[in-house]
Amino acid sequence: MTAPNDPKKPDNGSQAPQPAIPNQYSFLWLSAAIFLMFLWLQDAGQPRQTELAYSQFKEAVTAGQVESVTLRNEEIRGQLTESGAARFGPDTGTPVRDFLSLRPPVEDPELLPLLEQQQVVIRGAPSGRPWWQELILGFLPWILLLALMFWFWGAAQRRMTQGGGALDYAKSRARRARKETSTTTLDDVAGIESAKREITEIIDFLKSPEKYRRLGAVMPKGILLVGPPGTGKTLLARAIAGEADVPFFSISASEFIEMFVGVGAARVRDMFQNARKEAPALIFIDELDAVGRSRGAGLGGGHDEREQTLNQILTEMDGFEAHENILVLAATNRPDVLDTALLRPGRFDRKITLDRPHKEARQAILEVHARKVPLAPDVDLAQVAARTTGFSGADLKNLVNEAALTAARENLDQVNEHCFELARDRIILGEEREAHLTAEERESVAYHECGHAIMAYYMPKADPLTKLTIIPHGMAMGVTEQTPREDKYTYTESYLKDRIRVMLGGRSAEKIVYGEVSTGAQNDLKEATKLLRRMVGQWGMSDSVGPMGLGIGEEHIFLGKEMGAPREYSEKLAEMIDSEIQAQLVKLESETVSFLTEHREQLDALAQAVMKQETLSAGDVDEILSGVEARKRA
Repeated sequence: MTAPNDPKKPDNGSQAPQPAIPNQYSFLWLSAAIFLMFLWLQDAGQPRQTELAYSQFKEAVTAGQVESVTLRNEEIRGQLTESGAARFGPDTGTPVRDFLSLRPPVEDPELLPLLEQQQVVIRGAPSGRPWWQELILGFLPWILLLALMFWFWGAAQRRMTQGGGALDYAKSRARRARKETSTTTLDDVAGIESAKREITEIIDFLKSPEKYRRLGAVMPKGILLVGPPGTGKTLLARAIAGEADVPFFSISASEFIEMFVGVGAARVRDMFQNARKEAPALIFIDELDAVGRSRGAGLGGGHDEREQTLNQILTEMDGFEAHENILVLAATNRPDVLDTALLRPGRFDRKITLDRPHKEARQAILEVHARKVPLAPDVDLAQVAARTTGFSGADLKNLVNEAALTAARENLDQVNEHCFELARDRIILGEEREAHLTAEERESVAYHECGHAIMAYYMPKADPLTKLTIIPHGMAMGVTEQTPREDKYTYTESYLKDRIRVMLGGRSAEKIVYGEVSTGAQNDLKEATKLLRRMVGQWGMSDSVGPMGLGIGEEHIFLGKEMGAPREYSEKLAEMIDSEIQAQLVKLESETVSFLTEHREQLDALAQAVMKQETLSAGDVDEILSGVEARKRA
């Protein structure tokens, strides 16, 4: 979302030059540097001295060549006579009379009598540290404290100059957009025509409220955009900002929460206050579930700061007067976790559901994203849309971008059908990778995938086979791809059972060919068991259990929510359900093994072909299996 234009700033979007902040640290750092230089010069100005071994020192004392000494712990400092300096000093031409020596750790009882005998002046050792060390230790903490204070003050000044304040935590982080600054309009949003009609009506209400008030209509206070990720909720909000002639404030719900208690509620108050000043206005809150979750849910209880923020949102939405044209637009992909107080009439009055697009909508979305992409004549977007069942709007945008990247890698001038095919395989199947398989493992993968392919080819209710490959993609060693003939919204029992038979085809083929199974069917068994559990427990597709919807297999949003809910069925019924699922899996696997045994020739022929070519299309599979059947009939 682009930031609003400031009338004091240039119209070309560039920021006006900020006033220069004087460097308040310069005098402080200059003073510190001069002080340290002075201390260094003090230390450098000390007279040079000669270092003597302890034996040399006693020898000089015995020879009467030591004039005075200062004893301090193990250190012995003093001055030599002129003859001593000439004897023990360095050969520099200038006698050095000052010396330094270190006493051994063992006490020498002869030292003091020797010094007194030679009439050496013994001076007292200075107490404490040198004056310059005391000065540093006394003033350095204050210098560091002042430097830290100046640093914080400078940071606050920079923040204020850039438009913020040192204590602006309670200010709203909502970004204000205008129509002239947004590049996205409703023409850039495709595939959600019903949602666009709803939004167009709301925008018209904001522009000309008298037309509706004349008929006694009251503008909704809130609209909730609901849908899976990637279905265009945020894109629709950007388009509204581009279409509306009213101020548009946008913010993510997570931006309300800070480390300080009460900041979220303060920011909500500030945001609504700013919107009231510029009414009519639109407020868009993205990812509403970040603060709108059910209060006090889960094992951990509630979150006080988040709940205060939610309460403030509810209070502000209740506080709208009839003459205040303010609309709150929110988006979430988790409507099941929202607090019920948010969803009641008078707050979020309307709920617009954005589902995954159907075939015609996918084609319209592809046409929008392919406007700036040079397409080759062989690209048919309607065919691409037909082969992308289940794709969201974000997936389709990614598909077009991946196809363009593929064309760029191959140095093409246009994006052709092959680029879209590779991009689709990359998104659905994963990136091709190298796997160093042995000959036995490669053959096992081939028979496994051919078992899936034959079941998908012959089962009447199964989705049509699209591609068969033993080239590793993603985490899979091989892939059998199926594409639905059309978009499905309900599933029959026969379709689901044929789907499970296809899942069990790989394991059954291994059992027929090798007499044992491998670990390659782990994910197939997991998905088949999960699907059967839902068929028996949720959809009532079992004669022995009966038409009961028990919620078995549902995913619980909150940790521990299922622990507080009463159990819907007894232990006896749970045992019956488990037995039914097991019996159904065993029965379906037995049917799959029997079917593949009858079609063993097709299984061998298809396995040999895929080991030779590595990838077979649906036409290739049909040709191979039809040829085997023709030979059998002949």
